[in-house]
Amino acid sequence: MPEQIKKGSMGAILSACKIITEVDITAALEEQVRSGTRFGEALISLGIVTQEDIDWALSSQLDIPYIRLKVDMIDPDAVRLVPAATARKFNLIPLIKAGNELSIALSDPLNSVAIAEVEQLTGCQVNISVALIREIREMIEACYGSSGQEQLGFTSDAFSENVLEAINSDLSGSKLLDYLLVYILQNRLSSLSLKPMGEAVAISGRRSGVSRPVGFLVGTYYPDVTLSIRKNIGNSTNSEPSSNGLLKFSYQSHLITFQISSLPGYGGEYITIRPHVSSTVPVRLSDLHLPPQQENNFLLLADAPHGITFFASRNTQERDRFIDLMLEEMDTAGKNIIILGEGPGRMNKQFPRVILPRDESERAATIMNALDHAPDILVIEDVTEGMPFTAACRAAMRGKLVLAGLEIRGTRNVLRQMLLYQQQNYFLPFFVNGLVSFKGIQLLCPECRTTYSPPPEELAAMNLAAPPNDFFRTSGCNACGHSGFSARKFLVDVLTFNDEFLRIFEQSSDVAAVENYLKMTGYHGLEEEGMRLLMAGDVSPEEYIASVVL
Repeated sequence: MPEQIKKGSMGAILSACKIITEVDITAALEEQVRSGTRFGEALISLGIVTQEDIDWALSSQLDIPYIRLKVDMIDPDAVRLVPAATARKFNLIPLIKAGNELSIALSDPLNSVAIAEVEQLTGCQVNISVALIREIREMIEACYGSSGQEQLGFTSDAFSENVLEAINSDLSGSKLLDYLLVYILQNRLSSLSLKPMGEAVAISGRRSGVSRPVGFLVGTYYPDVTLSIRKNIGNSTNSEPSSNGLLKFSYQSHLITFQISSLPGYGGEYITIRPHVSSTVPVRLSDLHLPPQQENNFLLLADAPHGITFFASRNTQERDRFIDLMLEEMDTAGKNIIILGEGPGRMNKQFPRVILPRDESERAATIMNALDHAPDILVIEDVTEGMPFTAACRAAMRGKLVLAGLEIRGTRNVLRQMLLYQQQNYFLPFFVNGLVSFKGIQLLCPECRTTYSPPPEELAAMNLAAPPNDFFRTSGCNACGHSGFSARKFLVDVLTFNDEFLRIFEQSSDVAAVENYLKMTGYHGLEEEGMRLLMAGDVSPEEYIASVVL
């Protein structure tokens, strides 16, 4: 345990109970220095623990009872001693009065102002217990009744007064979530995000690559809102720094699926909700239906005896499956294959896997240590950062065949990053076999596809030399589960770093020079396939902009 953590402290208690690790403690201490927050607040903001974990640890640290509240635990006579306004102001509930002593449950046992005010109001000596703020609020409502003033705090011009009243009367945030999901469907949004910004949460919707405000939510009950969302995706804890899940929602008697993604942020979780269209990477290359040039390049990379091939996408699971797809096409008989990371190696072929640390330097060290085990093929889930990237390239320089993931979206962005790493002498391009980059694009439902005229900003964003006769979008129907989409297709770029390409790459100072060379050689990448789908009316302008242009 780090020396900064003292015996009996909150960190020591959480560590002893295996709730946090030494890595978590170090991260929280660094966050304390950076943000000036308390240790427990730093743990929560990083998504390492929940507020309930902190409440329990704090009660243990201060030797204060930690209780789970029920209505039958509360004495009405004790409740009458403390005004409702005080209970709501400090998030506390009186429990029982015995002689000159009053026991209360408090969400923050360090709130000396609250304790002093209760003692002044009641003339009693106050004994405190720690309880969940959510349960305290429930007891306040049960014992004092509704204040008629407590509101969720959501404001928006996108909803009627009656809808806003219904949303704000539900402090759990469940009604807010329901109405936001309907709003996504009715307005054909590609995504909707809840963004903590200080003491408020900005809610914005995204369509055609442009974000527009939907409303604002005060931060008081935002933890309850995020908890409601987590429960809907089957994750009621905050144990991971980021999380993803699927949310099922009934709309017009049909079950709609949404993808929920979250990241820890200052003031709460940054949450993005988008319609989910299921997609799977096939187990055979032929099932991807790639253009002939792309398929031939993929097979060339699969036949490489050594060197490094990169797989680029922001979607980790799909990136892992593309690595697996190449493993399926490779001759792995009699070869020693080591997987670094949890995701790759999940198709028909099974290989031993090693934990890949999150820390950049530890990740690089693990890659180099793997070479001591004489792998013929080394698969690395993520080498995006500089040190793991360099280590992966060094493994290739030692005669290994390396398949490495990059959490970068788009071929242009990957080439730009590689040019930067080359200028910083992180690697030698000579040892690079090639690059597999891909994006997912959602195909319109043919049953509810209708023509429409894109607004000027969409036309400008597409920058089409010769627009199609008609553009299409959908409103959702029974056939597509009101999502508006029939399937999700992969647009794939497969670049091989042959001698001529390497010469151009090594001489280029920016990505434009590399792209010009590819155009001169007649190379057709994912942009052309996306354009073909747009011209055929298989994708909407919004989807084309979001998946191809941006």
